[in-house]
Amino acid sequence: MSLSMEELEATAQEVLGKIRSHQLFQSSWDTAAFIIFLTFIGTVLVLLLLVLAHCCCSSPRSRSESAGKERHKGVDNLALEP
Repeated sequence: MSLSMEELEATAQEVLGKIRSHQLFQSSWDTAAFIIFLTFIGTVLVLLLLVLAHCCCSSPRSRSESAGKERHKGVDNLALEP
């Protein structure tokens, strides 16, 4: 599945030709697909930023308080009580 130098050169010339002609997209479908792709990448970057902000900027006091206490997890099913 290796590309020959001629194929790479032809692809590079095609891309450079589109850049020179200022017509990167041939149809409105190409433009829509590119916008969807950019939206997806932007969403991923925002989510990563939120994760980093949550990990790095959370106060250490709240982490130490929750680490020392045992919390009751789950829901009590009162129907099982005698």
